[in-house]
Amino acid sequence: MALKRPKWHTGTLVMLEHHSRVLRDNPLGDPSVRNLAVWLPPGYDEGAEHGRGRRYPVLMDMAGFTGSGLGHIGWKNFSENFPERAARLIHEGRMAPAILVFPDCFTALGGNQYVNSSAIGAYADYLTKEIVPCIDREFRTLASREHRGCFGKSSGGYGAIIHGMKYPQVWGAVADHSGDAYFDFVYRHDWPNTLNELAKYRPRPRPAGALDVAKAERGADRGLDDGRVRKFLEAIWKKRKLGGGEVHCLMNLCMAASYDPDRRAPNGFRLPFNLETGELIEKRWQAWQRHDPVNLVKKYRANLRSLRGIYIDCGFRDQYQIHYGCRILSKRLTAAGIRHVYEEFDDTHSDIDYRMDVSLPFLTHALR
Repeated sequence: MALKRPKWHTGTLVMLEHHSRVLRDNPLGDPSVRNLAVWLPPGYDEGAEHGRGRRYPVLMDMAGFTGSGLGHIGWKNFSENFPERAARLIHEGRMAPAILVFPDCFTALGGNQYVNSSAIGAYADYLTKEIVPCIDREFRTLASREHRGCFGKSSGGYGAIIHGMKYPQVWGAVADHSGDAYFDFVYRHDWPNTLNELAKYRPRPRPAGALDVAKAERGADRGLDDGRVRKFLEAIWKKRKLGGGEVHCLMNLCMAASYDPDRRAPNGFRLPFNLETGELIEKRWQAWQRHDPVNLVKKYRANLRSLRGIYIDCGFRDQYQIHYGCRILSKRLTAAGIRHVYEEFDDTHSDIDYRMDVSLPFLTHALR
């Protein structure tokens, strides 16, 4: 799609200002008033003036870490944004017309995992209890779970499959592109970088020479911040540009805040690794494991079976090793007798929006 010369109707983009009660007074102080983008497919206005307008299924976009739904509606070079892609797929007859919703779920920690967290905010409730009813009130939707789906990539793909597991009364079908799964591979390999970034902000400089490790690790062996996490966050919140190591460190802190929140702990969450030695803290890691999709299939088997469609895919060169987690997830879905589609493709984790050419038609077919 290098030439951006569409010869078909492109639909209508509407921007709403949504005032959230759920996000009011969230622990990070993030805005509770946010823009909400909604794309209406070609033909939406036909017959509306006579009260005979057609009703449409709804697809909710869940953006990946450091992203926002608002970032998916902007101009793209040599490619298409999400509304342009949907308009083309509808024009080609591959996708049924649908309303697309692009919420802004960005946070001071770079994003969230679309779960309720006392350390970040109630973003699962934000989507299911506020945004979904808002869309059903404001637009001509087919207002039932049989005609409503969600999709996303990376953290957004994780959000989609988790929402399919936990909220089948809201969603009828889900599409998970390269979503976080099998946390042992996805996250643990990056913790040395996180530890090294945080070490730059240790409370006291570390002199060369003899080191009493037992003394140095006090508190760190319980997943508590000794001040370096707070200093790191305060430093990057003042920066105009973050380095790659800083972004990945922030990502791991966001995951800790999502998977192991604790109002009594510094910053409202605990860490799964000893800040001094890097050793895994088993109790804390168990808290993360309770959020891993590969461990949740059995628990939510009935909910998953009730869905009208589950689509999962991943590049088999994913640099975060997510293809292994997706394979395990597919394997466990199959073992549980849960129908789904799992595909792999020759690519990495990056710049794979073209895979929506498969998932968006899949979802509208499942939700028709």
